[in-house]
Amino acid sequence: MAFYRYLLKRLLIVVPTLLGASIIVFLMIHLIPGDPVTVMLGERATDAAREALIQKLGLDQPLHVQFWTWLTNVAQGDFGISIRTNTAVTEEIFSRLPATVELTFAAIFIAVVFGIFFGVTAARYRNSIFDQMAIGFSLLGVSIPIFWLGMMMIFLFSVVMGWLPVSGRLTLGISLETITGLYLIDSLLTANMRAFWDALRHLVMPAAALSTVSLALFVRVTRSSMLDVLNEDYVRTARAKGLNMNIVIYKHALKNALIPIVTVVGLSVAQLLGGAVLTETVFSWPGIGRLLITSIGFRDYPLIQGIVFMLVFAFIIINLLVDLIYAYLDPRIRY
Repeated sequence: MAFYRYLLKRLLIVVPTLLGASIIVFLMIHLIPGDPVTVMLGERATDAAREALIQKLGLDQPLHVQFWTWLTNVAQGDFGISIRTNTAVTEEIFSRLPATVELTFAAIFIAVVFGIFFGVTAARYRNSIFDQMAIGFSLLGVSIPIFWLGMMMIFLFSVVMGWLPVSGRLTLGISLETITGLYLIDSLLTANMRAFWDALRHLVMPAAALSTVSLALFVRVTRSSMLDVLNEDYVRTARAKGLNMNIVIYKHALKNALIPIVTVVGLSVAQLLGGAVLTETVFSWPGIGRLLITSIGFRDYPLIQGIVFMLVFAFIIINLLVDLIYAYLDPRIRY
């Protein structure tokens, strides 16, 4: 019963959180200089044409009326129509969402695998040259701007070496039957290995660039957590019994060091979903982040609000899942 009460309590928090985020975003986007009417019609449009479009978009209403209208429509599952493309906001978002999801999970996979490996190894060989290199790498990873790193990667691996494509998700001329929208999965489901390797080559650079901050954070968190666990009595006992060090670390110590790591992984997934704006812009990746930048440029209020609403909701749900995983990793945790 305690679990269900906790779950209900967390779900009830979702409503005011989404409402607060929606209000903040609504007010902030209306403070952006310019208006969608000028963007759509141009500066030479007649007053009559401007007035007609303003009334059509409902921009002649007070802000609180515009927000209430949008909110009541959202409660019915209607996020409105994009000002720029005149298509449903949900259709625009879900057409771009698979690209961002694929990029996010590729980046988090790179960050988790290499971050945990380097963090564990750094803790195992504490104060060694490898440990110092791991710490230095983690500091470097959080210091380098992603947009600069992305451009350097494009210059080195695409322009100079010619190993990887510059942008996009798939080379022109390669066809792929889309099922889930995730190109790697779709190519495997349709046994299209040519499309699989091409999609993988397009994914490598943006995923690597996006993973740098999370990777550096995983190294530091894993190292710190493992150092604490390796000083526990049961670890010293296992080592005194002559167990192989790899078994002690990866079978016994690592599981108990995973709780802070899971926290960082969960937060990183949510942050990468909403924070891939620069990466998607640099690599022309057709995802949610690039769509958001385009929407801001066109003052596409419904689409901006819809994207932010979806990202906030994803952030909340991922945080809830992380909290629930805690109990599985450590049964001592009570709700």
